[in-house]
Amino acid sequence: MDKLLKKDLKFIWHPYTQMKDCREMPPILIKRAEGIKLFDTKGNFYYDTISSWWCNVHGHNHPKIKEAIKKQIDSLEHVLFAGFTHKPAIRLAEGLVSLAPVGLTKVFFSDNGSTAVEVALKMSFQYWHNKGERKKTKFISLDYGYHGDTLGAMSVSGVNLFNEVFTPLFFSSYKVPSPYCYRCPMGKTKEACSMDCIKPLEKLLREKSEKISAIIIEPMLLGAGGMIVYPGEYLKGVSALAKRFNVHLIADEVATGFGRTGKMFACEHAGIKPDFICLSKGLTSGYLPLAATLATDKTHKAFYADYEKRKTFYHGHTYTANPISCSAALASLEVFQKERTLEKIQEVAPLLHNGLEKFRCLPSVGDVRYIGLIGAIELVKNKKTKQAFGIRERIGLEVYKKGLKKNLVLRPLGSIVYLFLPLCIKKNELKDVLNKAYVVIKSLSD
Repeated sequence: MDKLLKKDLKFIWHPYTQMKDCREMPPILIKRAEGIKLFDTKGNFYYDTISSWWCNVHGHNHPKIKEAIKKQIDSLEHVLFAGFTHKPAIRLAEGLVSLAPVGLTKVFFSDNGSTAVEVALKMSFQYWHNKGERKKTKFISLDYGYHGDTLGAMSVSGVNLFNEVFTPLFFSSYKVPSPYCYRCPMGKTKEACSMDCIKPLEKLLREKSEKISAIIIEPMLLGAGGMIVYPGEYLKGVSALAKRFNVHLIADEVATGFGRTGKMFACEHAGIKPDFICLSKGLTSGYLPLAATLATDKTHKAFYADYEKRKTFYHGHTYTANPISCSAALASLEVFQKERTLEKIQEVAPLLHNGLEKFRCLPSVGDVRYIGLIGAIELVKNKKTKQAFGIRERIGLEVYKKGLKKNLVLRPLGSIVYLFLPLCIKKNELKDVLNKAYVVIKSLSD
């Protein structure tokens, strides 16, 4: 084993990793990256098909983003953001507001997706507190939703393998069934759906709205919950119910923002205007940590008062609006514009969607779903009954190992094999990825 890898196993504790497994399958030592490819120290390359945990939007080593980072280092690396400000943050806030759904006019910076969600939850809670409606303390989320790994974010996420052990620490919240078309919670088919899965949410709001602060939802795609793509009609319905029952709508676009679903923000698919939108991951195209929570003027005004009235929003992080991170984000937005990224997605996405449809015929494939440059393949033990694989069967690990042999980084969510592709992927690269992935999935039933 490489000396560096031995030191890695001696000193480092990796995330979402059973470290005992690393004895048999040590981490891959990556030396460099270019475009959508990662290169290890042994000369092998791997297609970064999950965008290094969904954040690398424009590919690795993009010259424009690197140039912006280097330029910013020469003038200002960091400054506290309470009582001080700087040009990159101002320009970035202006840029985000210009791109976001209408009405989101205030930008609160933080460090990562979980904290962007925490900020939105706390802002919503304190908004009602500041307005004198102090019964509104609860949140509603989907049972397959995922919003981060901090305690507040986990409290409004579905309970699964990732967070089950921490449930005694969660604050109580309401969960409603997810619009999971393949495994419909209402027992319906797509053809006879009538969007019945939204009825439990409507019933809950009718009975409990005076206690509800906000509904939080991942627009169009439930990410870590299983890459569940759902209809825009459902999202429109959630937005309408939030307005009807006077509760906030928090759009968690940490994973779906910045072109992932084919539009700059997934909210655009349904034309909704949330009260908050949470951003991170693709914000800097994966180059540096940064997050933002966008809010409305109406929300902001509830905190705007004389200091003695104690309506200040007391929340912040050491690296809030770090100038280098803001500069990287600005460069990423410039790349979107100059390289016509969203237009190019419309040319490449059909190739992904059509290619994934070919997987449906495989014996181990129960469902295929996709949106933009995101695709998912749900593996099942029994196609007719939709019987899922058990945790002990570790089907995901088998896919991961076989994927690496085919130059693919496939890190499934349980039995969900997914592609979360960098937006810069070329057609020939996508064809290669699909062909290799098909061989991997087919081999499971050979």
